[in-house]
Amino acid sequence: MLQKLSEIPILAYTSIKNFVWSLKKDERGLSGVVVAILLILVAVLAVVIIWGFLEGWLNDLWLQIIGEVNKIEIKE
Repeated sequence: MLQKLSEIPILAYTSIKNFVWSLKKDERGLSGVVVAILLILVAVLAVVIIWGFLEGWLNDLWLQIIGEVNKIEIKE
C-alpha cells in the first residue's frame, strides 16, 4: 500500500511533464490558443470603442428620461 502511495507523485509529475511536452510539440494547438486570445482582445477593444461613442448619448437620454419622470404628477 505504501509503495502505491509513493508512486502517485511520480506518476503525476511524469504525466504533467508529458502533457506540457506534447503542448510544446504541437504547434497547431499553440496557434489556436494565440488566435483565441487575439479574438478576445479584439472583442474587448470593440466593446470599449463602442461604449466610448455611446456613453455621452446614453447619458443625455437618461437625463431626459429622469427629467420627464420628475414632471409626472401622482394623483392619489
